[in-house]
Amino acid sequence: MFFRRQDADAVEMMVGLTRRVLATSEGLMLAEFTLDQGAEVPAHSHPHDQVGYVVSGRMRMVIGDKIAECGPGDSYHAAPNVPHSGEALVPSVVIDVFCPPREDYV
Repeated sequence: MFFRRQDADAVEMMVGLTRRVLATSEGLMLAEFTLDQGAEVPAHSHPHDQVGYVVSGRMRMVIGDKIAECGPGDSYHAAPNVPHSGEALVPSVVIDVFCPPREDYV
């Protein structure tokens, strides 16, 4: 199966943060997040395993008790049920993979 970005609905999750579900299967979900400078993803947790990749920009990520600034080419992992958050230090694009897929994003 193939998915086209232009077919993915842009969902404004909050001011300055847009989500597009790029592809999904029974076991995985690929999502793109576009963040304006200063946009924040508040601390949250979920039962899904999550890995992410910073395509462009610069993000301050907090995962559990660890804090890091991530730039293009950097990646991260948030294990299931571990609190995590992020802030776009500049306009940024991030790709996240969730396993299993996020039901609330479908």
